Amino acid sequence: MEQKFKFSPNVMLVDAVHLDRVGRDIAAHFEPLVKRKLPEADLATLLECLSLDAGILPGENEMQVIFVYEPGHEQMKFCSPTHLEREIHGMAFRGITGEFSLYAFQPSGMTTREALFAEALQLAGEDKNVKRILFAPDEAADVTALEKVIREIKGKDALTMFGMNPPEQAYPCRFEWLGFAVLQALGIRSEELE
Repeated sequence: MEQKFKFSPNVMLVDAVHLDRVGRDIAAHFEPLVKRKLPEADLATLLECLSLDAGILPGENEMQVIFVYEPGHEQMKFCSPTHLEREIHGMAFRGITGEFSLYAFQPSGMTTREALFAEALQLAGEDKNVKRILFAPDEAADVTALEKVIREIKGKDALTMFGMNPPEQAYPCRFEWLGFAVLQALGIRSEELE
């Protein structure tokens, strides 16, 4: 990730490989329960739901979404748009919480996806322009470096981690369940789950 990258006041950092795995798992699990073929998840709806779950109020907010992925995983197959380089990177949309600018980065051969994610989180955490950080890391990865970065982030209005399981250790951030936003983006209605 480039050092000269200019952050917005609200930054959402997403491990795209992890998100795709979660999205596909949730779709496979819930399709038989709701007894219908599920459509591809709508990426804009998913990102809007995450911003709302993190407490961002409807309005004219600037939201910068940064997807981190690795070679061979350029697509998030559970959602639309799907291709990180061709359809997502450099795009934007307006939603009820504001303007979303989308970016996708992969590590160079010298680092891993997890290390790039931790570095991006650190850079956003150090940037004085950034007020809120939302992040969805790969929960199955070694999170040692990420834990250190999370503990060093200070002076933000909000720091929200999204995942499928609350972390075993207490972090100085709020935890929200990633699955709720994925269910909404897949078009699953609450009455279908009763």
